[in-house]
Amino acid sequence: MAPKYFKTSGHILVCQGPNCQARGSALLYKALWKHLESASLVYYKTGGSVRLSESGCLGSCSYGPSLCVYRQTAQGLEEGWFAAVDFPQAVRLAQAVHDGSALPDEGKYGPE
Repeated sequence: MAPKYFKTSGHILVCQGPNCQARGSALLYKALWKHLESASLVYYKTGGSVRLSESGCLGSCSYGPSLCVYRQTAQGLEEGWFAAVDFPQAVRLAQAVHDGSALPDEGKYGPE
């Protein structure tokens, strides 16, 4: 028997490197997970579509917590990199991923 597949709109990675953890990334991950669960945005909830994972270092060590977003669009794979992310910003990012709307520019760095 194969595992159950859940269609997603995108994947958010929250850095758990030591510098980001010192700036609250572990707490940010837990708070964002609780929000996705309660708002039914997490991929396995009815109507949900967002995956959330912890990751290793995302490279903006002096500017944590850092998040990275990957999602498939009509133009191909989109990626968004964000530094110094707080909870309200993380919620806005998750909602944009779920809705398929433009990712916010606040805190964005990396490739265009």
